[in-house]
Amino acid sequence: METLPINPVGEKNVSEPQQQWGRNPKKSLNSTTQTRQQPQEPEVLELRVSPALASQILEIPQGAGKLAAVLEDAEESRGSAGEMPEPLRASDLWACPDGSFVKKIIIRGHGLDKPKLGSRCRVLAFGFPFGSGLPEGWTELTMGLGSWREGTWGELTEKCLESMCQGEEAELQLPGHSGPPVRLTLASFTQGQDSWELEASEKEALARQERARGTELFRAGNPEGAARCYGRALRLLLTLPPPGSPERTALHANLAACQLLLGQPHLAAQSCDRVLEREPGHLKALYRRGVAQAALGNVEKATADLKKVLAVDPKNRAAQEELER
Repeated sequence: METLPINPVGEKNVSEPQQQWGRNPKKSLNSTTQTRQQPQEPEVLELRVSPALASQILEIPQGAGKLAAVLEDAEESRGSAGEMPEPLRASDLWACPDGSFVKKIIIRGHGLDKPKLGSRCRVLAFGFPFGSGLPEGWTELTMGLGSWREGTWGELTEKCLESMCQGEEAELQLPGHSGPPVRLTLASFTQGQDSWELEASEKEALARQERARGTELFRAGNPEGAARCYGRALRLLLTLPPPGSPERTALHANLAACQLLLGQPHLAAQSCDRVLEREPGHLKALYRRGVAQAALGNVEKATADLKKVLAVDPKNRAAQEELER
């Protein structure tokens, strides 16, 4: 390898002064004397060579330049580390108890309060699939009220908001959902109430609203939305002291009709059981439980329920046709 004539840092070139000494010894002597009397800081010579030539001289291994760049970037990012959010922990993942979604916290909120029934939430939302019925961007959503809760995404959004603190930003990850995750930011919310804090009359009024909306959806051919409304109404009434509200009987019967249409005979049979515990002769519940038991392959139970219906209403054509099947 060829070695270039490079002077070490802080060392002067002595060849040129020797030539000057030969030309004018006296002048050089005076100059030398002045230099000794007035010591100067050592001169630092800068080495200016091309990167390619420097790599040949110093024998820099291949790829070291990339490593230096990475280290340089890391050093720059270290200065702004205080501005970056804390790394995610296991506690930043929250699974909804019913298994419908997993929430990943992107930015933690502050405080302990969370939206409750009646809270007006200022929300920034992105990523809803087309046709979800929910608005993108900034919007205001009221917990427990409004048609925005009727669809699948509305129900998931409400469940997610119930678990968020003010200022929190999170992603919703759904099992089997191939699209991008939905991102929600809860900017602010007003104070609401837990269902147990409501008066009995307030709970019954809200339950009647949910039931009426559920019936509208059922008649419009939306059993899924209707089932959500009936379910929310039942959750409100279940917190009433015994004997409870008589509305529960009709709500369970209506919920069973939705569950049959949704292909959930097991749940439909359970809903009918709730009705028949309170009213053993409820014909609609007997018929629907008979249909559910037939779908589950329980022929004897289905036959018994359908015969009870026909014993009270011999002209019930639906029960006759189901019994023949």
